[in-house]
Amino acid sequence: MIKKGIILSGGKGTRMSPLTKAVNKQLLPIYDKPLIYYPLSILMLAKIKDILIVVNKGQLEQYKKVLPDGKNLGIKITYAEQDKPRGLPDAFLIGEHFIKKDNVALILGDNFFYGQYLTEKLKNSIKLKKGAKVFLHRVNKPERYGVAKVKKNKIISIIEKPKKFVSDLAITGLYFFDNKVVQYAKKLKPSQRGEIEITDLLNTYKKNKKLSVDFIGRGGAWLDTGSINDYYKTINFVSAIENRQGFKIACLEEISLLNKWITKKHILKAIKFYGKCEYSTYLKKLITK
Repeated sequence: MIKKGIILSGGKGTRMSPLTKAVNKQLLPIYDKPLIYYPLSILMLAKIKDILIVVNKGQLEQYKKVLPDGKNLGIKITYAEQDKPRGLPDAFLIGEHFIKKDNVALILGDNFFYGQYLTEKLKNSIKLKKGAKVFLHRVNKPERYGVAKVKKNKIISIIEKPKKFVSDLAITGLYFFDNKVVQYAKKLKPSQRGEIEITDLLNTYKKNKKLSVDFIGRGGAWLDTGSINDYYKTINFVSAIENRQGFKIACLEEISLLNKWITKKHILKAIKFYGKCEYSTYLKKLITK
């Protein structure tokens, strides 16, 4: 059972410069909420309550203004600083003392997930005891991503940004690992770009026949907000869903309330914290139904 999760929220965000020169990308708004709310909501939907957020050095106080320690959500949030990007598996090296002897989930701070059956898939994924699990999603331009060639629901090979078509199943920024992940991450050697690679880590599990797979599905959505175009596509997607259907995506307080981690008193405190805004109006509706 996975009870801990890491959000890797560092990086320089150079593809979105100059927006990211003063503010971390994950604190920029996706419609009416900071981007960091969305990956955090995914871990919360998986009923993971112990969460480490890895941030850039010098940006810790910015995050704490929005997400202090998680008590207001009935969860525990701790932070660790990363002085420079060293690759995704570096999250496990930074978080070694946080992980201890537990299994752990990892989600990238700039990834957006949405789907009708996603919550069910997440709850099933945290049951992982041994090995690793990745989530795949079909994309139009696989050359931009790490992709997996799959046969009979088993990963045959993993290729990083293939120049020739091998698969249109991209490896998303959501992973579930057993406790060996720290041990494996320590043995990784930097690639030509000077970083340890998530594909090398996944290949370690694949060689040991301990890598499983799940799919976001045709009705779901996975968006990487790393570029300015994808960032605004995500904003438009969230805006369209929320305004058409009347509920909010990644409302952290709503998830906590449904999980019975908090009470109506916490919602009232949240309304006071946020002040007069559309988000607070939505929270009021949650406790007046």
